[in-house]
Amino acid sequence: MRADARRNLHKIVEAAAEVVAERGVNAPMEAIAKRAGVGIGTLYRRFPDRDALIAAVGDHYIHTMAEALDTAAAGSADAWSAIWEFVSWVAEPGRAALSTALAVLPEEAVVDREEFARVRAGWVEQFAALVSKAQAEGSMRPDVGVEDLIHLLNVFTCHPDQLPAPVAADPGRYLRLMLDGMKSGAATPSGA
Repeated sequence: MRADARRNLHKIVEAAAEVVAERGVNAPMEAIAKRAGVGIGTLYRRFPDRDALIAAVGDHYIHTMAEALDTAAAGSADAWSAIWEFVSWVAEPGRAALSTALAVLPEEAVVDREEFARVRAGWVEQFAALVSKAQAEGSMRPDVGVEDLIHLLNVFTCHPDQLPAPVAADPGRYLRLMLDGMKSGAATPSGA
């Protein structure tokens, strides 16, 4: 692929992610092309239909999450700080809006795709390793697993419309409270 074609592809996917976060998965293709600064013909040459574009947005989203986890793990003083940084990054409003938009799609449209599944499995494995490391360092409760964090992220990023009104009004505060509850010695272990 030529350099200009790669740039256009990247611009289209980035613009699509922004527009989908703002307007949902049924956002007009024209709005995406306009945001990307390309003609509608260029968009359709790269992505023959909405499904292909949304699949690319899903792949872009999961790659971005994997990169953010790498950055958090490499740049943090300890595993707990990396977990905190990553969870906070994922739950930022614009990013959470994209998760919410993608969550309305049937799983086979994004989640069941090979590229998405491969990259997701990799970041989940790395995230699980961070959880184990935080527990070994004594900063995270031993009864909390990576699945708990993923469920927490799903609630705050994929389904914010299902949050109670006070939580929806200040989701960042409640996310921090829930993360604080996962620290060592923070509360009674689950199952007790």
